[in-house]
Amino acid sequence: MTAPTTSGPAEPSVSLDLGGRTALVTGAAGGIGHACALRLAAAGAKVRAVDRDAEGLAALVDQAHGLAGAVEARVVDLTDLDAAEAVAAGTDILVNNAGLQLVRPIEEFPPDVFHTVLTVMLEAPFRLIRGALPHMYAQGWGRIVNISSVHGLRASAYKSAYVAAKHGLEGLSKTAALEGASHGVTSVCVNPGYVRTPLVEKQIADQAAAHSLPEERVLTDVLLKDSAIKRLVEPDEVAEAVLYLCSPHAAFITGTSLALDGGWTAH
Repeated sequence: MTAPTTSGPAEPSVSLDLGGRTALVTGAAGGIGHACALRLAAAGAKVRAVDRDAEGLAALVDQAHGLAGAVEARVVDLTDLDAAEAVAAGTDILVNNAGLQLVRPIEEFPPDVFHTVLTVMLEAPFRLIRGALPHMYAQGWGRIVNISSVHGLRASAYKSAYVAAKHGLEGLSKTAALEGASHGVTSVCVNPGYVRTPLVEKQIADQAAAHSLPEERVLTDVLLKDSAIKRLVEPDEVAEAVLYLCSPHAAFITGTSLALDGGWTAH
């Protein structure tokens, strides 16, 4: 029997080429958004990087030089909901990522901050989806990836606004999935546990005060208490999941949530 010949490694079975696609990533100046913008651009997409941090966006654009795609900075404050909807027009891929956090008991939670969190993390995604869908529907293809959280599936004390916003985002994502299915548009939530970002680093001090713990114990005793894998998620890990959900092989994944939580929700 003649042994089969080999001509080198097999071609990858999942196409990650996003050449010709326009993607929009909110909260792109840092953390998960920064990683997603670079990963989508590396796959060939033209990325609209949206944030209110002009300096952070400029650094992102510099870092994206030489990638297969490109990154274009769009300075937008997502509390301006009309501007949020307008910037999403003509996009093929929408990554709703922008967020903020405040850790306080409900009775001490500032109502204005609660309102701002819900505006940026729930109402703005609705307006961005609303702005993106006409183009997606017209071409019969679109990808909506909502960066939710383990807190979109589970609650934690002292995070009323964040938990409420993420739970609302889960419902919005499922509704978009049901409405978009016949138009070739998918909508999925990605649900990381605690990610190594400035937002999480700021929480350590807030959680220390809320739980009356020294900061060095917050990571092990609070943030990672319910995680089977005792480490933070890396932004690049989230970005790889987002990229996969934009690939042809993910066309049947919609209306669901992908937990990257180290086993938190296995409890």
